[in-house]
Amino acid sequence: MHKDVDSMSSASKRQLLRQLLASSAAEQQNTLLNATGKNAIPEEFYQFEKFPGYSMLSEQKKTFQTLKLDNPYFSVHHGVSDHVTNFNGKKYINYSGYNYLGLSGHPDVNNAARNAIDQFGTSVSASRIVSGEIPLHRELEKELAKIHDTESAIALVSGYSTNVSVIGHLFGPRDLVLHDSLAHNSIITGCILSGARRMVFPHNNWEALDQILRENRQDYERVLIVIEGVYSMDGDIADLPQFIKIKKKNHSILMVDEAHAAGVIGPRGLGSHDHFGINGNEVDIWMGTLSKAFASCGGYICGSNALIENIKYNSAGAILFSVGISPANTAAALQAARILQQEPERAARLRDRAKLFIERAKKKGLDTGLAEGTGVIPIITGNSIACLKLGQKLLDAGICVHPILYPAVPESEARLRFFITSNLAEDEVNYTVDTLAKEIKSLSNTDNSPLNTLS
Repeated sequence: MHKDVDSMSSASKRQLLRQLLASSAAEQQNTLLNATGKNAIPEEFYQFEKFPGYSMLSEQKKTFQTLKLDNPYFSVHHGVSDHVTNFNGKKYINYSGYNYLGLSGHPDVNNAARNAIDQFGTSVSASRIVSGEIPLHRELEKELAKIHDTESAIALVSGYSTNVSVIGHLFGPRDLVLHDSLAHNSIITGCILSGARRMVFPHNNWEALDQILRENRQDYERVLIVIEGVYSMDGDIADLPQFIKIKKKNHSILMVDEAHAAGVIGPRGLGSHDHFGINGNEVDIWMGTLSKAFASCGGYICGSNALIENIKYNSAGAILFSVGISPANTAAALQAARILQQEPERAARLRDRAKLFIERAKKKGLDTGLAEGTGVIPIITGNSIACLKLGQKLLDAGICVHPILYPAVPESEARLRFFITSNLAEDEVNYTVDTLAKEIKSLSNTDNSPLNTLS
């Protein structure tokens, strides 16, 4: 039906994409309408292949086939994911992994993990409150508290579940949670689990937050404000001092997700408190992940002794009914945390590469969105079709970067998201940006309409 796709305009291709994605919903509705009998149960309610999520995936596959594009997801990589990665038998400059400081694969980190397995095995084999506590857990938590300048810390098995379980545990139906409009899905899921009232304020707009609190604070018991130190889709930095002022003014609790900030920003690379020169105890809850700068897997919470003891002994999802973080992951994160503090030049080098990327991109008229020189830099294409095609062009040129498409972001903000790592060479950055500009121009000429990335 669509044999002439290559000759279609960008507008026509976007319309085709919308039609393909809409067809699944229409088919589901027709099935419901055609169900006969008072007690008829539509297949959508018990057949997995009829579930909406799977139906959407099927439509996306059709979209790739219609537009003659490869599926960019779940490609199998070989070797360590650093500034270079290997798959399909080729090497690529890698912007799809967040090994920010190059510590995953570092010899000292690898050795620490091996030694931990030799001493403690591959699993702690129990929840920590029962018999799954090992000395490495406490050593890691001591380093995490030191990095974030807090009294205490707790390390958990998953970054995503850290937000979900901790927010879900600490807050309830009589409470209010306010989060940034660009907050990570794990934060939103935690809010839903808690049963608290959830309200959203415009991105990084502390004035709007203040207004919401003036109008609503008195109607709730506990109030939680959740922001990210560095935002995962745009790479911009929260105006933390202003949010601290507002939380104090309104007797609220402030939580900062440091997943993309810890190990990246600040003179010492210690995260948001280091970046702004504030005391760690100015923030009530610091959350972070171990999978990025800490070269491991898991999550953590830093804060007061009272906060951490509450989570350790009372949080079902975080500690009580979850196995402890594995010996290898704990040891890897511990060694990475030590190197991070000993070698702040790693974070400085990452920021230098990010600065080079942004400056060169802007000179070539590329749209880097809100990026501020952190480990995340978007290149906004403005539509999903262009994003997919551009990603494939870059892959053909030896550059691995993944598209972020609707509904993860609004269609007008479809983008390629570049993770910047400290081991990137300057010539790799220069080649990447130059190739980006060349391929965007080529696609614009082919589609007979400019992409949003060109000014």
